[in-house]
Amino acid sequence: MEKGQISGIDPDQYTSGAHLVAGIWSRPERPSGHTLILAHGAGAPMDSDFMNGIAGRLANLGVAVFRFEFPYMRERRETGRRRPPNPAPQLLQAWREAHAFVRQQTAGQLAIGGKSMGGRMASMLADELDCAALVCLGYPFHAAGRKDKPRVEHLAGLRTPALIVQGERDALGDRATVATYALSPAIATLWLESADHDLKPLRRSGFTHELHLDRAAREIAGFLCGLPA
Repeated sequence: MEKGQISGIDPDQYTSGAHLVAGIWSRPERPSGHTLILAHGAGAPMDSDFMNGIAGRLANLGVAVFRFEFPYMRERRETGRRRPPNPAPQLLQAWREAHAFVRQQTAGQLAIGGKSMGGRMASMLADELDCAALVCLGYPFHAAGRKDKPRVEHLAGLRTPALIVQGERDALGDRATVATYALSPAIATLWLESADHDLKPLRRSGFTHELHLDRAAREIAGFLCGLPA
């Protein structure tokens, strides 16, 4: 097994290369010409159930997805010891390296995004990297219990077309709270009924997590395919 390869992952899906970027490809049988680099959140790796679920669904809809891990998560995988996320400059540099690595391999439009923290870091670089689009899943508009300190200043002037998929009752940015923020007109938001930060709905809502992930994937694929050529 190649160092860093994850047990249970098809070796054809796993790749490593320039800048020590390593990750998982989820490739569609019938590519649409769109590729999305997807970063994990603060507490779960690139092959979590959530990340596997959304990447697999997108691949089934024609979108190629590349997942990578930030340095602290790679260290955790290798040592088994939990580590806090790296400082923001290191996270951003990891994003730049992942983007450069995938850009070398990919023709067509390239979007970036991620779950929670991974999406937030991507949003800070989307304009710099001149990406085709930005996709955020459960954006952390503020830290838990800190609605008084929103993380939205850079989103007001965002130029990159963006789609944020958000649960209506997300503890890091619910629908009522986000409505008070001044966000760029380039940002569209898909609100999932009764869903939390992981897009899981309340049982009594009549929705399931699988249905919400299905809808999220359809909306993301449609968003990417609708971008100007």
